[in-house]
Amino acid sequence: MPVAPLSADALRWRCDPSTLGFEDTSTVAPVDGVVGQDAALESLRFGLEIDAQGQNVFVRGLSGTGRLTLVRRLLERIQPHCPLAPDRVFVHNFGQPERPRLLTLPRGMAAAFQREMEALVHFIGHELGPALNSQLMRSRRADLDARFQAEAQKVTGPFDEELRARGLGLVPVQQGEVMAPTLVPLIDGQPVPPEKLGELHQAGHVSDEQIQQYEAAIRESRPRLEEVSAGMQQLQLHHHEEVMALQTEEARRVLQHQVDELRQHFPGEDVAAYLGELVEDVVTKRLTNNQDGGFLVLYRVNIVAGHPAHEPCPVLVENVPSLERLAGVVEPSFGEQGQPLPAHMGVKAGSLLRADGGYLVIEAKDVAGSPGAWTALKRTLRSGQLEMVPPDLPQGQAQVAVRPEPVPLKVKVVLLGDSNVFHALSAMDEDFPHLFKVLADFEDTIPRNDDGLQLYAGVLARIAKEEGLPPFGADAVAALAEHGSRIAGQGARLTARFGRVADLAREAVFLARGDGDGAPTVTGDDVRLAVTRTKQRADLPARRFRRMVAEGNIKVRTRGAAVGEANGLAVISAGPLAYGFPTRITATVGPGTGGAVNVEHEAELSGAIHTKSFYILGGLLRRLLRADHPLAYDGSVVFEQTYGGIDGDSASGIAICCLLSALTDVPLRQDLAMTGAIDQVGNILPIGAANEKVEGFFDICRDDELTGTQGVIVPKANASDLMLRHDVVEACREGRFHVYAVDDILETLELLTGVPTGERDASGQYPADSLLGKAVKRVREFWEMSAPPGSMRS
Repeated sequence: MPVAPLSADALRWRCDPSTLGFEDTSTVAPVDGVVGQDAALESLRFGLEIDAQGQNVFVRGLSGTGRLTLVRRLLERIQPHCPLAPDRVFVHNFGQPERPRLLTLPRGMAAAFQREMEALVHFIGHELGPALNSQLMRSRRADLDARFQAEAQKVTGPFDEELRARGLGLVPVQQGEVMAPTLVPLIDGQPVPPEKLGELHQAGHVSDEQIQQYEAAIRESRPRLEEVSAGMQQLQLHHHEEVMALQTEEARRVLQHQVDELRQHFPGEDVAAYLGELVEDVVTKRLTNNQDGGFLVLYRVNIVAGHPAHEPCPVLVENVPSLERLAGVVEPSFGEQGQPLPAHMGVKAGSLLRADGGYLVIEAKDVAGSPGAWTALKRTLRSGQLEMVPPDLPQGQAQVAVRPEPVPLKVKVVLLGDSNVFHALSAMDEDFPHLFKVLADFEDTIPRNDDGLQLYAGVLARIAKEEGLPPFGADAVAALAEHGSRIAGQGARLTARFGRVADLAREAVFLARGDGDGAPTVTGDDVRLAVTRTKQRADLPARRFRRMVAEGNIKVRTRGAAVGEANGLAVISAGPLAYGFPTRITATVGPGTGGAVNVEHEAELSGAIHTKSFYILGGLLRRLLRADHPLAYDGSVVFEQTYGGIDGDSASGIAICCLLSALTDVPLRQDLAMTGAIDQVGNILPIGAANEKVEGFFDICRDDELTGTQGVIVPKANASDLMLRHDVVEACREGRFHVYAVDDILETLELLTGVPTGERDASGQYPADSLLGKAVKRVREFWEMSAPPGSMRS
């Protein structure tokens, strides 16, 4: 029975605006967030709320540039419970300066701790010195000095008497850079230094005998001088130690009073230990070195994670998930005067730390493709410890290995990606399935029913409300739903990629407003014009192709019949849009033993799927003919005037028709084009972009004037997917163009040739005048022609 064309009503689903139940979206409740994704939302909610190792989430299926924001809004709407993370600060490590020390503070207390520490630093720099110079301290210092003088007198008094008895005295004399006690004679009760003694000797006031007596007395007293000097040194050292102990004791007492208040405000063993070490550093190192106060910067606090006390659960989106942006970085830092600051002041938090206690949303392919980032992310999730690393410096530049103490954190990571990224990570990284155990699969379509249409209306109502747009009339919502059905490309489904629908809606608003304020409501005509304009902006390749066909540069026939020639259909993409165009497929067959040759494969222009489909073509030919001898022929199939790579199997159905036409010399209709894949038993299988392919051939036929016989053959499985342009549907309604839906290759052959394919009789033979009967006869002739000379065929 001949295949009848599809009715015009079957070529496009129409949404009746009168069934929507509203005049425009001003009366429709806005719908926020992700709609029509109940199963995915339940998986996401489970992954966000469960508190278990490795229960991070991979969100699969969402697409579009706004999906990161979409998931963030979704998280904010779900508002899952999360443990509120404490504050984290880094301080100087007195034992290991290259390993900044981490302090953990109650949530919301980091800023107060930093302020209190700044006050302590100010006290150390400006008030500690005066506190150590109080009246009480001066009195205690005077007591020490007096005691020292008394002890010194006990040591030096007897020695002074001994020296005086010998006519000697002890005076300090400059020797290089130090003052040293020196023995000198006493003349008239006054000490005389060596140079003065020499002058007196030359003047005759001191005799040679007196000089000799003085020298002998000095020699005899020198051992005693050394003994007394040693005793004085011990006394001075002891006195210095007593003074320093007094100063240290008082400084420790004063500072201890200050830090005791800090300990009360900020309890915690790590804070107490740090403050104790700070006090010891001040009293044992800084006060004794007479420093100018530059050391005070060591006691500053660097907040890396501070939170307002009542801040909600953090939800962060990391758009650039590099190693530094995720894990944080340690970089050189400088003060206001350009002086280098201590290592702990250069610690900068990354998004993992900022999301501590909450959620971090990342594009999977971005983090997997960033050097070091994926490894750092896995290490952090596996260990619950964040290791910050210094940045890589240019080769040859010195780098101090500053490695802050690891930060304990608890963060839930949400990765976004498509199926390809998910399967690639699962296959290539054994840790991935253990770290991302929750899969939230988002559908890219929703049912095309009343609920789906109401969701569309609610989404459009939200867009109009949030962006201050005019309401969308019921006919505009219907037109957008129809286009959503076309984008979905599946029967009884609407696209869930509302980003594309929203962009189209905004352009419809632009058209509705025109040069001024425009109409108060967006209409269906505005939407349809927006659809047309969107296609036209990106259809230069399609227009160029049609022009080349019209000029004869590309050979496409839309009339008559030809042996071994047919119109296949292909598509090209321009972003999210696709455009169909016919491609001329030819086949030749002759005697031989080589079988069919895929010219694209031989020229290395064939993709894997295209090559597979060609091998299926050979299997189907064997099944159809079922010859009782080897199929001996040489054949070739070519996609004419294509010079780039070819992939896909949607032309395999028309390719087998070309091959059989060439084998039987039965011409194929050139006013028909076909798209559809085949299997080895002859079924016509569904393909993608059916709408675009039909429209592509329609445009070529319209340019050459429609004859009323032209049309396209599509798989019956794609018939319910059709959402053809209005002009194509009207042409079909008027009988100027046709769309046929077929289930198997036999129906297709009869449509294209007008010759019955034939059925085998009881003996397994096809009727001689049938298409397959002619094919069986021809392959037998080829087999006999291929026999070696002198051999016999029975």
